[in-house]
Amino acid sequence: MYDFDELNAFAEVMETGSLTLSARKLGLAKSTLSRRISHLEARLEQPLLRRQANRLLPTEAGLLFHRYCQDMLALAARSHEALAELREDISGTVTLEVHCALARGWMGQIMDTFMARYPKVELTLRTREAPPTSLNSHCVHVCLGRVPESGLHQEPLGMLSRGLYASPDYLSQQPLLKHPRDLAAHPWIDLLGTTQDGLLLHHQNHGSYHFYPPRSRLRVDLTALHLDAIARGKGIGLLPHWLADKREAHHPGELTPCLPNWKPAPLPITLLYAYGHQPRRIQALLTFLREQMPHQWQHSDVAA
Repeated sequence: MYDFDELNAFAEVMETGSLTLSARKLGLAKSTLSRRISHLEARLEQPLLRRQANRLLPTEAGLLFHRYCQDMLALAARSHEALAELREDISGTVTLEVHCALARGWMGQIMDTFMARYPKVELTLRTREAPPTSLNSHCVHVCLGRVPESGLHQEPLGMLSRGLYASPDYLSQQPLLKHPRDLAAHPWIDLLGTTQDGLLLHHQNHGSYHFYPPRSRLRVDLTALHLDAIARGKGIGLLPHWLADKREAHHPGELTPCLPNWKPAPLPITLLYAYGHQPRRIQALLTFLREQMPHQWQHSDVAA
């Protein structure tokens, strides 16, 4: 009979190749982790790991056993979930990944409500800019923008309308913008690379205009840095109205719309989660996120 603490220790070291890193991630003393792996090797009567330079590498037996180790740990996790489903209360751990642009102004305000509603649920909240590219059945994602196929169910949650913005100080020193073609005379702020293939703007009376901005020499992976550059008067850029309104609420006078009658396509907000039956804690989180969607994300508001 295997000890699951020993199996977990071995699986973690296989992932990191380091006793020190694995002990830190598991919250164990390095000696305790080493002892668990030694006990597992004694049970199997074969060495599973060998040291090379500063890393621990698997032996042939370690590579073979690792596959079975992962299967046993996965089966144990599923059995715990199945038993948890029999309980009346909603409990357990859940991971939520939210796009950085939505985390502070939305998730930061409602997270405490979720925790209060479900006191036996442990929530791990992470932020990310890019959507997931691989399947993780124990994680829920809230993504902004186009989402590639990843094997997860994609549920439309809302839309964010967008517009052109600049600092009022910057605009006060520039000629008046009358048409999107005038944008060519201004620095274009696209640190996130979202308009590198061009930006299509539509006017109710004057049709469409395809603006091809210059490529930015600086690229970042945080929406906050992109927004900061526009607010500091570096030029004109594209922002979700909802995000710009949040910025203005905390820092009045930093942003002002440009060419407000020329409108780009809105950004979709998508809820991603695994197909099939979900544990009750995942169901509770999904329902909560749908309930807490701001009214500005509604499709009807965007169309208006």
